[in-house]
Amino acid sequence: MNLQSDDFELFGLARSFAQDRAALDARWKDLQRQAHPDKFTAQGAAAQRIAMQWSVRINEAYQRLKNPLKRAAYLCELHGAPVNAENNTTMPASFLMQQMQWREELDEAQGAQDLEQINQQCRQAERDVLLKIEQLLDQSHDYPAAVAQVRALMFIERFAADVNDRLDRIET
Repeated sequence: MNLQSDDFELFGLARSFAQDRAALDARWKDLQRQAHPDKFTAQGAAAQRIAMQWSVRINEAYQRLKNPLKRAAYLCELHGAPVNAENNTTMPASFLMQQMQWREELDEAQGAQDLEQINQQCRQAERDVLLKIEQLLDQSHDYPAAVAQVRALMFIERFAADVNDRLDRIET
């Protein structure tokens, strides 16, 4: 293992969007067992510090790989197409219109039933975008097009969080 390896190499995985979550979780646990600082107590403080660095690196990689949005953005970056969401918020007009419509529906929502309906629309849009991302990354290898879908997913996830916040306020 090398601290400079990308997350996929570190976990011994193919560089692809589609991943088996159970296999990823099992590999994370295995890597954490191998790098746990307590295993290195007999070798001294320096060995424990290195093990701690490994443990942190493994956890960072795991957090990126287990989250579809982070994994997709990472794959785009690895292939020379960084998302740059903080600098590039350009989206297709149709997507922006959908966002505006959802925001209006959220503002006009009268109760939990309205919010649940919006939440279902949002989750369906999220599933659709995730399928597009998988196709663009794993089959087409069209990383610039995948970047646009990753940005769309960011918008959708933010909006879904707003919907869930409203639902939580109603239920409490």
